[in-house]
Amino acid sequence: MKIAMLGHKRVPSREGGVEIVVEELATRMISKGHEVICYNRSGKHVMDKNKKQEKLDEYKGVKLKKVLTIDIKGLAAITSSFFATLKILFSNADVVHYHAEGPCAWMWIIKWFSKKRVVATIHGLDWQRAKWGGFATKYIKHGEKTAVKYADEIIVLSKNVQDYFKKEYNRETVFIPNGVSKPIIRKANIITKKFELEKDSYILFLGRLVPEKGIHYLIDAYNEIKTDKKLVIAGAASDTDSYYQDLLEKSKDNKNIIFTGFIQGEELEELYSNAYIYCLPSDLEGMPLSLLEAMSYGNCCLTSDIDECASVMEDKGITFKKSDVKDLINTLQRLCVDEKKVKQYKNDAQNYILNKYNWNDVVDTTICLYQ
Repeated sequence: MKIAMLGHKRVPSREGGVEIVVEELATRMISKGHEVICYNRSGKHVMDKNKKQEKLDEYKGVKLKKVLTIDIKGLAAITSSFFATLKILFSNADVVHYHAEGPCAWMWIIKWFSKKRVVATIHGLDWQRAKWGGFATKYIKHGEKTAVKYADEIIVLSKNVQDYFKKEYNRETVFIPNGVSKPIIRKANIITKKFELEKDSYILFLGRLVPEKGIHYLIDAYNEIKTDKKLVIAGAASDTDSYYQDLLEKSKDNKNIIFTGFIQGEELEELYSNAYIYCLPSDLEGMPLSLLEAMSYGNCCLTSDIDECASVMEDKGITFKKSDVKDLINTLQRLCVDEKKVKQYKNDAQNYILNKYNWNDVVDTTICLYQ
């Protein structure tokens, strides 16, 4: 099949979970004999404004096409998905795969003017995200409704979102979760030289610095507990500079809180490999790839009790009450003291997650859906 993918920022990239999903799907579909074209945004890296974009026409067999993008907050996603849709309309693609709700707003163009099949993956209910408001929220909700009306198939990443589409629109969807690969476990070298971090010496948050991730709860809780473990906040702001400044303000009197900025490669692998606890205190998620990755590295994971996290971990991780700083304080303090319990969760996490969420299974199921 000839498959077109859009809605992501860039491939290859770790600018967000969507980009990781698109890369994993596209490269694996290539290995199975399909042809995949990914329509990349032009413009700057969202997480690292100083990072120069590589000029690639192909990546691991996946064809890359850059599309016109107005690189301004609120317009980048709208314009890139519009121009990608126009390019795809005049292509020979058999299947068009939209990723995320906002880009789906242009799906009607494909359905009105071609016979191409269209699939949408809803990575989360993006209109609920705290960084959006006004026009952006309405636009994303419009994209959701357009997907309901025009998509031949809708993929969701959690049972919660599946229930939402059934209840809100009486629309059937297909549950295909994300996957994870077996990682390389690395000793602490780069992170020791750079941040003075050793094995099991820190609590780790890794992700975009946006309000719905609940990082403010984690900092508030950490400031109240008694521990010699450091708190590492790994990631960068995503159109949320004011929120990032708020986090810095909360942390200014605690020298044990480290902000690493955007990281990738071996440094990222070292952070995952050597954490004492991985914490994801989110109010809202789709299906958090960072949680899957953290468990694949054999981490003891602590998350809010939202279904999108709790259903992934089952009994192989620990939850606290969503948005409840007091409960987070108590849970963190217990885990910092009870090293035996943390080790037990570490021992159970990796095999469980690798067996349950496998990218090859995800790709096979997605291709069956295309067919």
